[in-house]
Amino acid sequence: MSPNTVGNGALIPFSGDTTDSLAVYPLHHDLARPISRLAISWSRGNSLRVSLFAEPSVNPNTGDGAKVVEVKLGGGDPEITDADWRRIAYGSVAPFALLQSRRSSLSELSKSPSPYHLDWWEHVLQYSKDITSLLGGPKLSPSLIIEDPNEIVQKNEEPTCLKAAWELMEIFYVDKQSQAWLPERLVDWLADYDSLFTSTQETIHGKLVDFQNDLVNIQVIEDDPRYWEVMSSALSVGWLDIVVKMLRLHGSYQLDQLSNRELENGLVEAVAVLISKMPRLRPESVVGNLGECFKSKPDFIKAWEKWRSQITKLDCSPFWIQCDNQQTREGLRDLLQVMLGNTESLCTASCYWIELYVSHFLYIRPFTIGIESMYNLAQKCIQLKPPTGTHRLTELMIGILEENTEVVLAEISREFGPWMIAHAVELLTAGSEQAEILLHDERDNLGGISIVELHRLAYAQILSSHTLTWQIAPIYLTSCMKQGMGLLENLLYRQSVQHKNTLLKNIEICRLYELDHISSNIMKVAGVYHWKHGRKGAGVYWLQQSQDTSCLDRIAQQLFDSVGKSISDESFKQWEGIIELLGSESKPAGGLEFLHKYRDFKKSLQMVYSGKSTDAARQAVGSLIMLMKNPSTPQRFWLPLLYDSLKLLNWKDSPLLSVSETNLLLNKLQELSLARQRPHFTEPSLPPQAPSSIRLALATNLGRAILDE
Repeated sequence: MSPNTVGNGALIPFSGDTTDSLAVYPLHHDLARPISRLAISWSRGNSLRVSLFAEPSVNPNTGDGAKVVEVKLGGGDPEITDADWRRIAYGSVAPFALLQSRRSSLSELSKSPSPYHLDWWEHVLQYSKDITSLLGGPKLSPSLIIEDPNEIVQKNEEPTCLKAAWELMEIFYVDKQSQAWLPERLVDWLADYDSLFTSTQETIHGKLVDFQNDLVNIQVIEDDPRYWEVMSSALSVGWLDIVVKMLRLHGSYQLDQLSNRELENGLVEAVAVLISKMPRLRPESVVGNLGECFKSKPDFIKAWEKWRSQITKLDCSPFWIQCDNQQTREGLRDLLQVMLGNTESLCTASCYWIELYVSHFLYIRPFTIGIESMYNLAQKCIQLKPPTGTHRLTELMIGILEENTEVVLAEISREFGPWMIAHAVELLTAGSEQAEILLHDERDNLGGISIVELHRLAYAQILSSHTLTWQIAPIYLTSCMKQGMGLLENLLYRQSVQHKNTLLKNIEICRLYELDHISSNIMKVAGVYHWKHGRKGAGVYWLQQSQDTSCLDRIAQQLFDSVGKSISDESFKQWEGIIELLGSESKPAGGLEFLHKYRDFKKSLQMVYSGKSTDAARQAVGSLIMLMKNPSTPQRFWLPLLYDSLKLLNWKDSPLLSVSETNLLLNKLQELSLARQRPHFTEPSLPPQAPSSIRLALATNLGRAILDE
């Protein structure tokens, strides 16, 4: 968004010829009239919300135009879509959590803050493999059932810089078992990811692809200089399969040419055999790949010397003079010079410094073990083959070779973002006490937290800002000992309580991390929210789950105004439904305990008034006595309860109340008469003759009960 494209003036000073790096985000809108006002606010995630208001129109029927545009700022990886990022974010949670659990277990066993034992790198390596499986690019179209002889370059997966960077760190920091054949790991890495560098400079992979595209138009392949050039380049970085396959495309292999070009074909085949038998210091090779692998250095040295002597012998052979095809003769001898480690030939064959770097380990320094002096060689290769453009992987590789943890940390943070740095620090500290101290020591300038915690908090906040990823942020927050739990509480409190699934997820997270007080507060908020928005049953349920007796008592007081009326009132069905929603297994608290019993009494009383038997009347009397005995029954309900029970007190067949029960009710009535003298007494809305009618019914029932007993 260019700041001086809105209105006639610029929002900030901006000069088009400035040398500073300034990101410009184009803003597309369809407002026809000039922009009069602009508002900018942060949106969710790494984006801005820009509101544009057009100048008011003179025509009253047109209306004022306005447009809201969301601008996504830089920071995302252009190779990976948002959906893939979410897949990676969710997929990396389980490996990360498992590694943190193992770290805690080892720390407790060793009674030391440093978890590093002899086998710790194996746990980190397994973690790295799990993460690597998530970072694969999109699958390419499957190859043909019948192999195309002209297909030189084959790829099953589109490579990404993210996966390339992760595997590069795994090679140098984690896989301790492969340190003896570290250069060979680099050869494999370049074979997988050389195509990524095509965006900034010429690469061997790019040359192979271009040649393969033109292959159908070439009549005599061995007469084309590019044929020998791309083979020398592929051989210089150890792509033996491609070189041998291209050699077999040589015209001397054709049946109609074989008898006339027997010597030429013999030389081509001899070079192909030498290439296919090249010794490699590595445990094993991918199935089908050429080269002879040796695990031990002594065996490799013997095989290497024998192989080099065979190349020298062929290079000095008199058969070259007898070969009539000049292109073939010169091309094959160039391949031999590459295998003999001729510095000039390797420099010519490679396109940029990383390819030249790998070729040195293959042909000039094949006995290199470990990372010793690898940085000095990289500097030399950069001087011989300076890069034509800056690529995001090159600075990372230089930092790794320099063994500078701070540079590596800065590069992965700048180029690959918060996810990468939050997870990659486990690789950087896989076996280095120095890196462990650098990244895990608390720093005053960071507020008393470590670099690791800082980056985890930053990544967790990004997860928290998106509705689809906030659920996994607690995994990273709980791994931050200083400030993680405080931010986790804020995150849980921020989540909406109006959606049931989100609320249940929130409560489940609280349960997993034993945050009972937060869970109780969240359920309390949910209860109040549902109650205020008319969902009375849900509100009472969540308040009961939070065991908030004070709030439940206040709700009960509100319900008392609705329920203390005659059973013939329509409001009975309303409050009865609210209580019914609580369920039979709910745990009443406070005034709600009275409401449950009051509901049972009202239902029994309705059955009596509907003409039911004496058993229903006795059940109603039992409910009445329980209510009057219960201390949770508000005094304001005593008189309405007795007034609604007049039919029970005057039961014709026989008295339903015993002498003691009748005396209890008379005492309650007398206590109520005394309570009228106190201030703030609430008089129930009953007929004026209600107290005298109740007293008369109780006196009559008392006399009948005495006679029966």
